[in-house]
Amino acid sequence: MKGRNMTRWRDPAKDPRQEPKSHLITAEGAERLRGILDHLSRVKRPALSAKVGEAAALGDRSENADYTYNKKELNRVIARIRYLTKRLDELQVVDRLPADTGKVYFGAFVTLEDEEGEEMAIRIVGHDEIDPAKRWISVDSPLAKALLGKPLDEEVTVAAPGGETTYVITEIAYRDPEK
Repeated sequence: MKGRNMTRWRDPAKDPRQEPKSHLITAEGAERLRGILDHLSRVKRPALSAKVGEAAALGDRSENADYTYNKKELNRVIARIRYLTKRLDELQVVDRLPADTGKVYFGAFVTLEDEEGEEMAIRIVGHDEIDPAKRWISVDSPLAKALLGKPLDEEVTVAAPGGETTYVITEIAYRDPEK
């Protein structure tokens, strides 16, 4: 049977999507997720429930596009609320600086220099906080795994799609979670 929900078969042992993800999150990331959960449960869900109720009161639901759309949207919001509630329960909030701030650990802002002298600033964060626009990468990514525990001026080689790339750590900084 073919259809839009069918995907190609992947060996679970080799599928990178099946790798266990760390349950670490920064304090500000956890606060952001709690804010999203609060907004969805206090504002969005009641508003959608009211819209579904109004649309249902109009009569025949089988041809009522407003009812169908809002019901689907309500189900999507309920699923997101359920996911966030479960995810927040299993996350471990990292709310303190590491003992040795001279090495790269979770939550670090790291500046790297490649072989051509190009600088790249990244931050190592949890899976739920990644943001390519800000260059916040997951602690589970190959680059972050290569950087963890390394001191300043250390050379790090990372396997990339275009071949191996070597970086030098030029700066390590941490944001104090208390501020």
